[in-house]
Amino acid sequence: MDGTKRPNWRPTRRAYLATGFTALGTVLAGCTGDSSGPTTGTDSNANDDTDESYSVSIEPMGTVSFDSVPQTWVANNGSWADMGIALGLEPPKGVWLTDRYHTQYYDAIPAVSVSTEEMVSLYQDGVSKERFYDLDADVHVIDPNFLMNRFKGWEKSDVDEIRTNVSPFFGNSTYAQHYPWHEEYRYYTLYEGFEKLAQVFRRTDRYDAFVNLHDDFQNTLKPIVNERSTRAGAVLWGTGDTPKEFYPYRIGNGTGFKHLRDLGVSDALANSDVSDFHGSRTAVDFETILEVDPEVLLLRGYETKTASEFQNTVVTFLESHPTASELTAVSNGDVYRAGGLYQGPITNMVLTERLGSALFNIQKDLFDRDRVGAIVNGEF
Repeated sequence: MDGTKRPNWRPTRRAYLATGFTALGTVLAGCTGDSSGPTTGTDSNANDDTDESYSVSIEPMGTVSFDSVPQTWVANNGSWADMGIALGLEPPKGVWLTDRYHTQYYDAIPAVSVSTEEMVSLYQDGVSKERFYDLDADVHVIDPNFLMNRFKGWEKSDVDEIRTNVSPFFGNSTYAQHYPWHEEYRYYTLYEGFEKLAQVFRRTDRYDAFVNLHDDFQNTLKPIVNERSTRAGAVLWGTGDTPKEFYPYRIGNGTGFKHLRDLGVSDALANSDVSDFHGSRTAVDFETILEVDPEVLLLRGYETKTASEFQNTVVTFLESHPTASELTAVSNGDVYRAGGLYQGPITNMVLTERLGSALFNIQKDLFDRDRVGAIVNGEF
């Protein structure tokens, strides 16, 4: 990371006023503000760009104050990016990796289209502070602990520099709950994080509309799931069209597994000796998977493929492989794309319906696509 060059900078009137971001050993914990309690500035309408200051609290930052509604932003990943799209915002100027923000999910939603063509990947052989200066966003929807614990060179002083010279950090690593550096402060569910972001951008009307839509979605889904047998699945990240090894993921409480929990999928790896990739960073081979022999294989890393492309490459390879073909899931035709790791309110419904249709042969829409598009565009 290039931490030596500094652009010519002088203070300007930005959306940021102050933050209660504090250190606790190597982990930063939000020690100011009640992140679960009410905050100011949450009753506004879309595009409320007044001069009235307001504040929102989230761990680990604590209370973050704004003197106007942010107009530009950067998102850590597709979870937060999708929340912003659901709120009717312009897409973020940058995300962690643009190729893992699967905007093709929006193809299923009328009047919603997002392109990553103009977005910047924050990670490019490391994460340069200069990229944050260049993007010059009004708010960084990123958990700074992710920066400091996943990439060498980032320290609290670097976070403070960007927070002071550019704009505040406001985020939480919600997608998975396996990182030891996240043990000292709370996680948020998908809709808890979504509500926080809606308060930042003062678009809680859209958030409320999505809550109602999600309730209807769950009411439609639950009877279907309850009347079917629970499926035991192994979530594995594949490596190419002819994978010889996989990165195993335990089905946890993070937002990246919400669609599996909602579909009643149990974790085939839970009682095995296979360690979660988040903690072990190790891969498993076909022989190890065969020892577990999951009922269903849920493969990540293939979201750029259509269902037929996935079937004609990865599944065909598994069926022809001498060991993989012995797996119950392969022999029974129960190998599916698991869905992306990063889910927001829109992508969660798209992925839940997609996988539910495959697992349980559901032949109907589970949510109102027109209603999603209408909410995004402020028509509700």
